[in-house]
Amino acid sequence: MVKVFFSYSHRDEDLRNELEIHLSALKRQGVIETWYDRRISAGKDFGKEIDSNLEDADIILLLVSPYFIASDYCYDVEMKRAIERHEDGVARVIPVILHPCDWHQTPFGKLCATPTDGRPISKIPNQHDAFLNITKDIRAVAEDINKQQVGKQTLELTKSQGKSTSSTIKSIIKVAPRSSNLRVKREFTDIERSKYLLESFEYVVNFMDNSLAELEGRAVWVETEFRRIDTNHFVAKIYKNGKLASECKIWLSSDYSSHGTIKYSNTISAYDNSFNASVDIGDDGYTLGLKPFLVFPGHKDNELFSKEGAAELFWSLLMEPLQ
Repeated sequence: MVKVFFSYSHRDEDLRNELEIHLSALKRQGVIETWYDRRISAGKDFGKEIDSNLEDADIILLLVSPYFIASDYCYDVEMKRAIERHEDGVARVIPVILHPCDWHQTPFGKLCATPTDGRPISKIPNQHDAFLNITKDIRAVAEDINKQQVGKQTLELTKSQGKSTSSTIKSIIKVAPRSSNLRVKREFTDIERSKYLLESFEYVVNFMDNSLAELEGRAVWVETEFRRIDTNHFVAKIYKNGKLASECKIWLSSDYSSHGTIKYSNTISAYDNSFNASVDIGDDGYTLGLKPFLVFPGHKDNELFSKEGAAELFWSLLMEPLQ
């Protein structure tokens, strides 16, 4: 089993705890075990316990934030030793970016970080997506380490017992053949649909806000405006050289179904019963998704959008006048 060590600032403990929850499947499956400093019991030497577990770790997670970089113990003690073990090839260091900070010029800045492209968790609209990304990355590294450990065991047994490599591997790994066709259709409850729609709307809110900010940062001749009107409505505007180039109003409506609809209008003065595009809750019997009211180019009639897909649809409509 692969041992995972958390190196983090206590200012970020809530995010550390949330990450451990998302690693539950890996722990239940016996892929990893985790350790962090709250496991130290009363009366034990704090420094020695951390050093011992850091030396035993196969994967060291650096939970990176401004607080982590500012912590002398995290940065000068734990991180320094983690990088040494990584460079010696006896452990794998994975930077997990929690919050925006100047980490690229640090000793671990050369390492591939998670979530994808080192995007901070706090900047991702739905943080569950970020934690899933991190979990998959940790699983991939843990499985790679497990394979290496099995290979070492195989070599040792082969040398000590004089058996062939293939027969030794079979004695270590028992393969239970089974079908991969195990999906079973289900029915989704009203509360599941309602929660998914609310989560999707909040995803769109954050997606649009972040995209406007990124657009303004990249194009100096562009200015943007984002305004949340109330819980269920927001507007966005894009100005080019000081002149309004595009605008939209997006809102959560409940007039088409009991679960609601996310609607888009290309003018902010539109009434709620007037819209240019919308997405509603749908499912394929396996997962929930968002179904467009009209068929858009490149999408099939029965195809479901993800939360990101719906947000990208609305963003493309807003950007169309500028492109």
